[in-house]
Amino acid sequence: MDLIAKVLVALLGLLHVYIMWLEMFQWTSKRGRRAFGTTAEFAEASKVLAANQGLYNGFLAAGLFWGLSLGAAGRPVELFFAACVLVAGLYGAATANRRILFVQALPAALTLAALLFS
Repeated sequence: MDLIAKVLVALLGLLHVYIMWLEMFQWTSKRGRRAFGTTAEFAEASKVLAANQGLYNGFLAAGLFWGLSLGAAGRPVELFFAACVLVAGLYGAATANRRILFVQALPAALTLAALLFS
């Protein structure tokens, strides 16, 4: 189960690298607008805010990878950052788009469960 937990931490980190990339570098592109369901006008007007949000997602990924790099001693770090992702996902689902519950919160909850029970 420990291997499963480590793989889920890595996948959660990669997910947040991808989200960071979309928000920071693809926000106004067709791909970015399709991913977030925005219009070209909205994307252009909000690109600075999206880049800031992307940076925060990058920090979540960095924390998850940091925890992995510490080996067994990184478990508390992995737990903390997975919990942060879960809280962010729940908040995003409640305030922005319910789809975030499945894209962000569910993977974080599965990762937390694997970490806690391995």
